[in-house]
Order: sequence, then C-alpha cells, then structure tokens
Amino acid sequence: MIDLRSDTVTKPTAEMRKAAYEAEVGDDVYNEDPTVNKLEEKAAEMLGKEAALFVTSGTQGNQIAVLTHCRIGNEIIVEENSHIFNYEGAAISAFAGVQPRTIRGVRGAMNPADVEAAIQEDDIHAGETGLICIENTHNRAGGAVVSLENMEEIYKIASKNHIPVHLDGARLFNAAVALQRPVKDIAKYTDTVQFCLSKGLGAPVGSIIAGSEVFVKQARKWRKRLGGGMRQAGIIAAPGLVALQTMVERLAIDHKNARKLADGLMNINGIKVVNQVDTNIILVDVSERGLTSNQFAQLLKENGVLVSTFGPQLVRFTTHYDVSVESIEKTLQIIKDL
Repeated sequence: MIDLRSDTVTKPTAEMRKAAYEAEVGDDVYNEDPTVNKLEEKAAEMLGKEAALFVTSGTQGNQIAVLTHCRIGNEIIVEENSHIFNYEGAAISAFAGVQPRTIRGVRGAMNPADVEAAIQEDDIHAGETGLICIENTHNRAGGAVVSLENMEEIYKIASKNHIPVHLDGARLFNAAVALQRPVKDIAKYTDTVQFCLSKGLGAPVGSIIAGSEVFVKQARKWRKRLGGGMRQAGIIAAPGLVALQTMVERLAIDHKNARKLADGLMNINGIKVVNQVDTNIILVDVSERGLTSNQFAQLLKENGVLVSTFGPQLVRFTTHYDVSVESIEKTLQIIKDL
C-alpha cells in the first residue's frame, strides 16, 4: 500500500531505533532522564525559548498550553478551521472550561483586524480573552504557511492587550523549510509553541511545548494532572532527538513530492486540486467524478493507495518520509487508470 493518509504514519528510521535501544534513561517525573533533558534543551534552543517540555502528543501539548494560560470562563481566539477547535474532542471546554471565539481565516491566516475586534472588553456579560491561538502550517487549509508578517501583527496586538499567543505548530518545521527560515524566526512571534515530532520529522511518538521557564514549570504540573508524567521516557525521547538532528532539511523532499503529485492530479479529468500547495498536503475535490470522498477513497484503497477524506467531496493526500518519487508516480498512474 502507498499510504498518503497522513505524515503520522511514518516509521522510525534505523538510526532512531538504535537510539531508542541505547538511550540512557532515568525517571522523567523527577527530571532525571538525561535523554529527555537533552531533547528539551535542544528543542528550546532551536525555538529560541527559555525551556521546553516533552509531551505525549500535539493534542496534549495544546491542551496543556490552554490550561496553563487560561482560567475557567475565558475565551480563546482561534481560526474557525483550526485543529484545536475541530480535532481535539472539544477538550478546551471539557478540561480548561474555556470557550472558543472563532474567526474565519484566509488559507488559515486570521486577519489581524478581526483578531483585535474579537478581543473582549471588560464587560460582565463576556468571558475575558485569555489566549490567541495560531496554527502554522494550517492543516485544513492544505498545509498552508501563515506568513511571518501576519504572525507579527497578531503578536503586537496581543502584547498591547496583555494576551498570550500560543502557536499550534504541529508541522512548524514544514513551515520553516517552506519559508527557508529557522524555526525561531517563527516562534518569536509567540509566547508558547507546540510542535510534533511524530509527523514529518518521523519520530514514533511525542511532541514538544516550549515557552518561558515559568510557563514550563506550570505546564509540567498540568502534564502530570493529565496523566502525562512519564518515567524512563528516554526510550521514546531518543528518536525525537534524532529527528531534530537529521530529519528537518529533508522535509523539502516531501514538499517537492507534493508539488509533483499536485501537478499530476491537475492533469486528470474530474480531479480538482483546491489548495495552493505550500508544503506536504494536497486537497482534492472529486465531485466532478460523481463520487463522494468516501467512495473515491475506497476505490483507491482497493487499488493500493490510502488517502484521507476531508469532507463530503474533499480528499487529502499527504507526502512524508516513507513516500518516494516512485510512489508518487505509481499513485498518479493508478488514478489515471481508474
């Protein structure tokens, strides 16, 4: 099977497996796992933040950030198609007791003027704005890169109003490679940031959240409350360290493969690529074929290709480390034949 469902399906490299086997470990709840400590220090350095924390998943990282920044009854400003709002089981409400204030974005980017207008005034009828969240790259916008100019404007507005900014940077390194900038150039327009080790970077598990030392100290307690305190976690942190050291620059290959796939799909009758392909995600409308996304995905599955459905007519293709140029060419041929 050619698996284009998500970059979460990547298998760890041989170097990652070896690092996991040889990892020096300790009890991370006591801050005594040297491999976890190295991973957190490396991540904080790359992001330009004071400290970082290894967590089990991107969703857990985002929820810890919301819990740390906000109080019950706050509002958080999010883009209406953001992962935090659509794909995390309403956890911001279930756990943090906050409600989302959604803003319609353009290719995942919120208009700074809309963000400013959404900030609640001091009013007994309203929940105070406790946090502004940005997603970069933006999943539902097809891996779109939010510009640094947009992030800077929102960050200035937030700072003026004494509101923290959190970046859901699950695919932050894809954004950095697409922009040809170090990740700290993106992270500097945020107070806190989360990124996944287990997507394009290819590690088997885990994410990082980072910010000030005060934030991370509080976040560590929330991680414990959520059952995320890990013991000899160096075994799973070691592949993450390898990922940061060896898997960042090669993301450009995934982006190149995605553009090759998109170009090929656009030449097939009844297949419409609906997003600008900035990184490793292609969104395709199959309605002109008279098929639903589920029917199209099933047809591909029967012929050796796995994709994700993204709505009644939309299908998502995602390139990653385990997808070669040959896999792209084979996928295009299969779809042409069908």
